[in-house]
Amino acid sequence: MTTVLLVRHGRTTANTSGVLAGWTEGVGLDDTGRGQVTSLAERLAEVPITAVVTSPLQRCQETAAALVADRVDLPVHVDDALGEVRYGDWTGQSLKTLAKDPLWKVVQGHPSAAVFPGDGGEGLAAMQARAVASVRRWNDELGDDAVYVAVSHGDVIKAVLADALGTHLDQFQRIVVDPASLSVVTYTSTRPFVVRVNDVGGSVAALRPKPRSRRRRRSSDAAVGGGAGEGA
Repeated sequence: MTTVLLVRHGRTTANTSGVLAGWTEGVGLDDTGRGQVTSLAERLAEVPITAVVTSPLQRCQETAAALVADRVDLPVHVDDALGEVRYGDWTGQSLKTLAKDPLWKVVQGHPSAAVFPGDGGEGLAAMQARAVASVRRWNDELGDDAVYVAVSHGDVIKAVLADALGTHLDQFQRIVVDPASLSVVTYTSTRPFVVRVNDVGGSVAALRPKPRSRRRRRSSDAAVGGGAGEGA
């Protein structure tokens, strides 16, 4: 099974000023955000991370850099498919202003139908499709035993979590993903398991893979073989 640690970037000035940053260039972490991701890196220090995959946007790349600061050999991959929603004409506008737009109610209540206006505007359903596809692609590439970090954005992570929970995208606004939070999904051959959501503190010792004894492996193999025989 593959475990993905979904990390939202740390806090930015756009977060505190109530602006929808989207794909705006030059939006980096503020002092609080830098402290948040440094603390998260310390919490994850004993977790054997295979790789880090990140959105190309500055705030995510700064977050990824903090997570690998003491892991000099850890590969960092940039993936546009983990980038923020392309908000089109909404990019750079204040949330207070956007809340008056009729589309706002669609985004909140029926997000699967929401497509953002203007050049390059993306639908939330399209965003979910490319983000989930990205995670599953990296699962395949990194392998069954991988524990890797995917650094992304609030709505993107919420969409991935909704898929893992088997929840329709129209319910994804019920999921909370704070800056620098950690959400964890383990993918098996049959289904994903959501291990953590919006974790912002506490021990992560349980994320360290447990060594499999030879006896346990033998028992598992016997159980699989017995089940197949009985079903034949």
